[in-house]
Amino acid sequence: MKRFADLSEQEVLALAISNEDEDNRIYRSFADGLRGSYPETASMYDKMAEEEIGHRDMLLDLHRRKFGEFLPLIRRQDVKGFLARHPIWLNRPLGLDAVRKFAEQMEYETARFYRCAAEAAPDDTVRDLLNRLAAAEDKHEELARELGAEIVPSARAAEDETARRMFVLQYLQPGLAGLMDGSVSTLAPLFAAAFATHNTWATFLIGLAAAVGAGISMGFAEALSDDGSLTGRGAPVVRGAVCGTMTAVGGLGHALPYLIPHFYAATTLAFAVVAVELAAISWIRTHYMDTPFLQAAFQVMVGGALVFAAGILIGSS
Repeated sequence: MKRFADLSEQEVLALAISNEDEDNRIYRSFADGLRGSYPETASMYDKMAEEEIGHRDMLLDLHRRKFGEFLPLIRRQDVKGFLARHPIWLNRPLGLDAVRKFAEQMEYETARFYRCAAEAAPDDTVRDLLNRLAAAEDKHEELARELGAEIVPSARAAEDETARRMFVLQYLQPGLAGLMDGSVSTLAPLFAAAFATHNTWATFLIGLAAAVGAGISMGFAEALSDDGSLTGRGAPVVRGAVCGTMTAVGGLGHALPYLIPHFYAATTLAFAVVAVELAAISWIRTHYMDTPFLQAAFQVMVGGALVFAAGILIGSS
């Protein structure tokens, strides 16, 4: 993968053309999936798809004037800094809220890309076009936010929503990923050690090592996954620190009870802590990620139970 800062002007234009073509096809898929139940919303996505084609054609004309007919093959997945897109457009039936939020995030990311590209563009013509496209994507983002809403949000509400989105991107998502990993992945070594040794101090040391090691690993993985230049996810160091800290916290939560010298009392308390951790993860996913609570709880509990059972079985063998 190439860093965005290492792209040439021609590659930036080629990437922009590829992105607009992809966005057009996504909006067409949304329109097709929503047409039966939400014909007005589907018509709006048809119009947004047409505008993306117009943007693509403008970029193509500029590319031809500056660089000729050859268009380098470069896509968003070839450049570090773009979020991976889950193909929700393949699902049927499509959920209106899911589509609206996906489109909002897609336009937000595209607008950031155009602004970053405009800042780096040495040519005035290219810079002007990229800034105009960024403004157009801002309008699409606002439209996506309002689709399906009965009341158009005020400017203040829009600012609050942007602030909430940035908080989710920069802090909540890496923190939740860390908490889930720390709470679940460290269950197996901790309870394997507990049931193999029945020694609370040794179990605590193993749990502490697992939590700290997982925190360091997850922190580096998050920091190196995305430089935040295009996605708005913030500084890699901050995200890595948040993710690593929450991973360690999740692992330490059920390791600390083993400071109690009585094995069964410590294990009972550790069980209770695990239940609280998994419930907290489910609540966060429901409150901030719009996942139904029962669905979030089922997913987390099943994963936790499987890892938990593996630890006990291995430790008791």
